[in-house]
Amino acid sequence: MSTPEDEERLSPLAQRWPRASKFLLSGCAATVAELATFPLDLTKTRLQIQGEAALVRLGDGARESAPYRGMVRTALGIVQEEGFLKLWQGVTPAIYRHIVYSGGRMVTYEHLREVVFGKSEDKHYPLWKSVIGGMMAGVVGQFLANPTDLVKVQMQMEGKRKLEGKPLRFRGVHHAFAKILAEGGVRGLWAGWVPNIQRAALVNMGDLTTYDTVKHYLVLNTPLEDNIMTHGLSSLCSGLVASILGTPADVIKSRIMNQPRDKQGRGLLYKSSTDCLIQAVQGEGFMSLYKGFLPSWLRMRSVQCDGRR
Repeated sequence: MSTPEDEERLSPLAQRWPRASKFLLSGCAATVAELATFPLDLTKTRLQIQGEAALVRLGDGARESAPYRGMVRTALGIVQEEGFLKLWQGVTPAIYRHIVYSGGRMVTYEHLREVVFGKSEDKHYPLWKSVIGGMMAGVVGQFLANPTDLVKVQMQMEGKRKLEGKPLRFRGVHHAFAKILAEGGVRGLWAGWVPNIQRAALVNMGDLTTYDTVKHYLVLNTPLEDNIMTHGLSSLCSGLVASILGTPADVIKSRIMNQPRDKQGRGLLYKSSTDCLIQAVQGEGFMSLYKGFLPSWLRMRSVQCDGRR
């Protein structure tokens, strides 16, 4: 006759350690999604940084010599000028970032849902609690993952630097972490964290509220049922709203993270995220805040569809 200890030992890992199993599966799914959609992320970053008006102050002629190109032409240009595999330049820190971000967000959200907010008397979890919890969890996860995001953005721009005749900054991922830490200290690893967590909060807010709102509207007011078609339309709309809300902060984040720095790790182009915002709008126009919008939306929709299935 088996004892309770024997039954627990023989039970599947998913039942014995549900949170650990959920985190592991989430990490694997995030890695696959990252590899599949990373060329869109690279294209987005190149578009966001291309044409910086602030470079004129440093006497950098790259702004005049490199005209603004759309998503398709930018991606094709990377393949033609740098090679096909360069579409995945920076994918290693991006995977690190997904693991840290997903883990931090999931643990924080579970804690908020079960300990801080709790369910109502009818065991229902209200939408407003999901939104606030999702925003707070996204902020915590993004803050923890900022060093990996910083390295990812800088490595994504290494191919462009090489084409412009500039020296490469890093030999690899671990050299990038070590160099940033040596030049700017621990604080240097969190460069650009303010617009980074702002983006995370805005994206989670737009995603959660729009997805549930659109899905409920479609189920209640159209012949559609709660199926993959409804899920796809809801994800399409939620990704659009999330991208509209989050892209300006994403542009500011990418520019602050990629800007040249002095020997003490201080930025040479921007004093703060507000300064970056003002310079971008004054020098390039308001729509410069939406550079890279299309690949950002397409990538966000792909990740959302994978994550909600």
